[in-house]
Amino acid sequence: MTGHTDYDALVIGAGFSGIATLHFFREAGFKTLVVDKEAEVGGTWWVNNYPGVRTDSEYPYYSFSFSKEVREEWDWSERYPTGKEVLSYLKFVVERLDMRKDMLFNTAVNNAAYNETDKVWEVSLSDGRTLRVKYLVSAMGVLSRPIWPDIPGREKFKGEMLHAAMWPREGFDLKGKRVGLIGLGASGLQITPTIAPEVAELKVFQRTPNFVVAAKSPKTTPEELAKVRAEYDEIWERAAGHPFGVDMVPAKYSAKEVSEEERRRIFESKWDEGGFHFANECFNDLATDHESAELASEFIRSKIREIVKDPDTAELLCPKDYAFNGKRVPTGFNYYETYNLPHVQLIDAKTTPITEFTEKGLKVGDTEYELDVIICATGFDAMTGNLTNLELVGRNGKVLREKFAEGHIGGNLGISYNGFPNFLVALGPQTPYSNLPVPIQLGAQWMADAISFARDNGIEELEATPESEEWWAAESERAGKATVMYEQGKKAKAWFLGDNVPGKPRQLQVYMGGGQVYQEFCRQAKEDGFRSFRAPELINA
Repeated sequence: MTGHTDYDALVIGAGFSGIATLHFFREAGFKTLVVDKEAEVGGTWWVNNYPGVRTDSEYPYYSFSFSKEVREEWDWSERYPTGKEVLSYLKFVVERLDMRKDMLFNTAVNNAAYNETDKVWEVSLSDGRTLRVKYLVSAMGVLSRPIWPDIPGREKFKGEMLHAAMWPREGFDLKGKRVGLIGLGASGLQITPTIAPEVAELKVFQRTPNFVVAAKSPKTTPEELAKVRAEYDEIWERAAGHPFGVDMVPAKYSAKEVSEEERRRIFESKWDEGGFHFANECFNDLATDHESAELASEFIRSKIREIVKDPDTAELLCPKDYAFNGKRVPTGFNYYETYNLPHVQLIDAKTTPITEFTEKGLKVGDTEYELDVIICATGFDAMTGNLTNLELVGRNGKVLREKFAEGHIGGNLGISYNGFPNFLVALGPQTPYSNLPVPIQLGAQWMADAISFARDNGIEELEATPESEEWWAAESERAGKATVMYEQGKKAKAWFLGDNVPGKPRQLQVYMGGGQVYQEFCRQAKEDGFRSFRAPELINA
């Protein structure tokens, strides 16, 4: 019998995942509290306010579909919204749906332990309280535990040191400064063209170049917004049915099935359309066939050589050691064009690595670069970092990070772990490699259905079975190895294999089998009465 509880559910994190979870849990009649260590809603869009931050998915499917009121009343201003606009949108959702009364800010979860006798989670908060809850949900996001570069001497530098994920909320004046940038993932690619026009010098230290697809962000019009509103349900349905959670038309042909001239024409047309249209609408095998991925790679290399005037810089910007899709495909807004500015210099930190931070700047080999500001855009301990950092104690005193160390990072469907009853994860490890708001919303609705089923059927504990964990680990591995991402990702040291974090075991952090396939697995689990999430129960066949 369950003991006294303060809430039915406690949700950690007030970003996209926390907001969606609160919405569906409240709709299902569960008394729910969202806690966040930050001062406001927004999650990654509150934390990440570096120059140039914006979405790389278009606004119709980088938003929620569950509130018609929000859809009708909120006007997006451009195709790829800035971080500031996304944050304003999330605040609007919270206010419009009266969610703030169920949220607690500036409050961290210190630790959480499962009380096996009372079948409740006892959650210790930074304000000194301990709350007892039936369900504990991690909605901490996938990219909110930043990592610093593994370079000695960081404490020596006498100038200003910034991390892209810890940018001062009041902003930082870079005008006239000599700036060095380390890290060219999505953050670094957005920062570079944004700050370049205002700094005196910009030294970009590149270890691994990216295949950056060009994007444009035109302003929306009233006519466009009206059309999107009229078709929103259909747009969302198409995005939910797409492998990468976007409203795009699946390509019909392999890159190898058409003539060289036709292939070039298709590549050019989707390059001009911009963003993920290139990755998703050119050909149907850019993510599954190494030869086709290399054809896309060579096209992008040709665009780099066409855009960047200095031949040596262009060659440095061309990835040669891995193919397209070996890293998560980033979008760029005048990224390559930035290297045509006379005060911007690309420095090869792969051939000659950065050896140390110094008092005056950075040393590459024996060459010291004097800098006023160093920006580290060196990414995150993605997918698992927040969970391993949390002191979460399940059955028999086992801590979740210990389970992860054994290799079971995905549990069952990335949602639930054996040994951790009634602990659920929104957008957990080995959930879809996708435009994230789509699996976030669908996952929150699924979790609400699961705990409603448990309530209505007298099920005290939801917990992945050991068999389901073995199945999901095997399926995640199978799906990943069926793509080019697995082999090319190893070459590129991609975050989705954990290779961007020194010492982290190489393991697929996301599910590569397609969002629509993943959602079908979730539907099957629901139709089966959530049997694979009922480990302690004696279930009648």
